[in-house]
Parts: sequence; structure tokens; C-alpha cells
Amino acid sequence: MPYMIGVDIGTTSTKAVLYDLKGSVIEYANIGYPLYQEEDGMAEQDPEEIYAAVTEAITQVNKKANLSSTDLKGVAFSAAMHSLILLDKNHKPLTRSITWADNRASKWSDDLNESGIGHEIYLKTGTPIHPMSPLSKLIWLKNEKPDLFGQAAYFVGIKDYILYQLFDRLVIDHSLASATGLFNIFNLDWDEQALSVAGVTPEKLPELVETTYQLTGLDKEFSKKTGISRKVPFIIGASDGVLSNLGVDAIDPGVAAVTIGTSGAVRMVIDHPVTDPKGRLFCYALAKDKWVIGGPVNNGGIVFRWLRDEIFTPEKITAEQMQIDPYEIITQIAEKVPAGSDGLLFHPYLGGERAPLWDANARGSFFGLTRQHTRAHMARAVLEGIVFNLDMVMLALTEVSGSPTRIQATGGFAQSSLWRQLLADIFEQEVTIPESFESSCLGAAVLGMESLHLIADLSAVENMIGSTHVHQPQKENFEVYRELLPIFVRLSRSLSSEYKNISDFQRKHYHQI
Repeated sequence: MPYMIGVDIGTTSTKAVLYDLKGSVIEYANIGYPLYQEEDGMAEQDPEEIYAAVTEAITQVNKKANLSSTDLKGVAFSAAMHSLILLDKNHKPLTRSITWADNRASKWSDDLNESGIGHEIYLKTGTPIHPMSPLSKLIWLKNEKPDLFGQAAYFVGIKDYILYQLFDRLVIDHSLASATGLFNIFNLDWDEQALSVAGVTPEKLPELVETTYQLTGLDKEFSKKTGISRKVPFIIGASDGVLSNLGVDAIDPGVAAVTIGTSGAVRMVIDHPVTDPKGRLFCYALAKDKWVIGGPVNNGGIVFRWLRDEIFTPEKITAEQMQIDPYEIITQIAEKVPAGSDGLLFHPYLGGERAPLWDANARGSFFGLTRQHTRAHMARAVLEGIVFNLDMVMLALTEVSGSPTRIQATGGFAQSSLWRQLLADIFEQEVTIPESFESSCLGAAVLGMESLHLIADLSAVENMIGSTHVHQPQKENFEVYRELLPIFVRLSRSLSSEYKNISDFQRKHYHQI
């Protein structure tokens, strides 16, 4: 029987899932690694630790399944966007992997935006000007670490680095390239203006290939370790965000995917590249004639974790002692409060923000707090604030691409009926949650199946996502949210002028922030 492995190289771990051609999960592995934050704004990972995790995850699923040498038809990859690694002339890392969450390029990103050149580049590349992007990181390194920058022979992302270890070739797919800020999404080549601003040449970047591109001739040691034949093709795949759309069957016109994991995103698939005149949305490649437009947010489940750790500490301790999920307790507390949290709003910008603000200095706040409000109100306001912020992204997306006809939702939040109902009520849309999990892994596997002609086309995923939860918006709730959302939006705009001032103060006096 034929099988496919989907591998997702994520920000906190690498996951590998073995699927049959119906999308059924046969085996699963998840190997974590640390994030290094040793100075203000740093968010780095060790490429060798990630390579070890990729090796171990693939080894586990392949050996547990005990496949014959002909059963495994391919391995396909997904990876987090915006990572940057500097390599020397021998392809050895000069840096760790600088992740999307690293904010040390903030000054240079702001300067690029203010010059007007940043917007020119965005309109051609589809990557918003923000410290997350390799473009901004390269400008920062060129100006603040010129000796290190000068030593670099190659500038690559984490998936490029992993595949080099496996095949001795530096290649990057159009999807991850389109998230660098260096790739022209209209002519499918490195953008001359962006490269000039970054101070790099095409020779220092990986070779560009399509997302269905196959690599063969697997490294002997990796083959021996994992038990995978050197003849098995590896499909380069795409980025985790666009593959998540594929993995939840949100690839038809008008179908939006909403993801809330540690961070979050709202995305739709279109048939040609489009950029937003206001610079609020990304546009990244998925496959031929399929482009994903949308916006990512920093503040998803990580804000819920803060709520758990800092405001509901007693409940967390009790839950741990009773060996139950503390999030369930907090959600049950929040459910006791009516929609709108009796007029308490929460802006969830605890880690700066990407879409819709694109402001690394943004900070969180409660607004409307009175003596009548309780911790339960705060809990519900936090959950509502996360979804309000996603709805701001949806409003921008609607302005550029039209209103969605259906929303497919995924991520850790989908286990909670309250979260699911919040999405339906605030978006005023039917929300469907597929049973399938690890949507990026499934998306990678399906892309691999298409590349190998094991399925007719990508629409085959429709029959792979399993049963679903469906939530309809409730009138008594969405009418409340209709009144509150404009206040939430206006308030975020009013505070924007003070975000830099308060963040400068915090950095001056509290260096850990």
C-alpha cells in the first residue's frame, strides 16, 4: 500500500505524519527544541538541533510503521516562514536560525517603511515590511554586524539548510521565497531592488524551484539512520501557512482559513498574485495558479497562555495537581460571562503585532475596566480580543479579495466549543472545523501526492479532512460584537501613536521586555 510522509519544521517542534492516500494518519511523531532569547528582541534556534529533530521525527514514523522498501512513495516538507541563517563558503552556519519572532531589525524596518522604498518593494514581493522578514534582518545585519555579514557566502532559511544536509543542494521553493521580501511574486525571480537594499546578490541565495519540485539521491547516513531508501523522492513543499490552507481544504475561491495556534492567521486562496495598496496583507505562493493572501498575527494562543500563567495561577496549580487541563477550567469560567464581557475590551498585543497593525512596538491593554469587572470578565475579554484582532485582518482581506463564503478553522483553539462559537459570532459566518489535525503536514503530503501523480489534483484533500464541527453565528451575540468591534478598531488606531513611546520606556528601564 502506498504512503506519504508530511514533515512540518515548526517554530517549537518538528512534526512528521505518515499518511495513506486517503489522508488517514498511520503514525505520528513530534520532536521539540528550544527557542533562544538571550537578549532584547532575540528569537533564535539552533539549526543542528532542528536537523536532529527532523531526523528523529522521520525515523520514528518510518520505523514504527515498519514499511516495506516500496511502500513509502515520498516525503514532503512544510516549514515556518521568514527564518534566516548565514552560511560560510563551506555551508557551515555562522549564525543560528533567526526566526520570524526576532524583532532586532525593528529600527531598520521602520526606516525602510518611512522612506517609501519599503512600500515599493512590498508591492512587488507581497511580504509586508516588518522585522520578521529576511529582508529587514539582512539590512539590520549589514548595518549593525558588518563583519558577520561580510563573512557570509550564503543566506538561507531553515528548510533550505535541512535539505542541503540531505541532498547537497541549496534550493528554495517559491512559497518560502515569497515570504523573504526578496522575491518578485509577479515574475517569479529574485527582485533586483530588494536585493540591492539588502546588500546581497542572487549567487548568495538558494536556487528557486516550484513547490512540487522533487529531490532525489538522499544522503547515505540519513538513509541509514531513518531507514528510508535513497531512491525515495523528497518533495520540497511550501511554507506552513499556505499548506495549512490546503490541509483544511480552504483552497477554493471564497473559502477562508483561520488558524489560532501559538500565533494565528487569516488566509484565502486566489488564482493570481495580488498585493494590498495599504500594505496590510501578505501574498505567498502555494502551487501553480494558487496564491495565498492574508495576514498573520503574533498574538494567538500565546496570549491565552499568559492569561493562564499570570492571572489564573491558582487554577493552573489546582489543575496540575488534579491532572486536568487548566485551559478547560479558564474557558468554563469565561463562559459564565455574557458576550462582550460587559463592555471590557482587551487588545492582545503582548508580543508586538504583525497584521493588521504591522507594529513591533504595539502593546496590550484592557479598556473599559470598572469595579464590576472580575477575573472571569478578563478571561472572556482576552479570548474575544484575540478574535477581534483576527476579524480586523478579515476586514482587510475582504476589502482586497471579497467576502468569504465559508470559514475553515484549525489550531489548538478548535478543541474548545467557546472558541469556535466566538469565531462564528464575531465573524458572523458559519465556521467549520475539520477533524484532521496537523494541517500543514497534511497539506505537505497532499502536495507531494500531486507531484508524484498519486492523486488527480489538490482537490483530493476534500475527502481527507474527516468529519467536522459546524458552528452558526448566534444573533444575540453578534449584535453585541457589532457594537464593540468599531470601538476596538478605533482604540487600536488611537493608541498607535503611543506604542513606540511606551516600548522605548520599557526597553530603557526593563531590558527583558
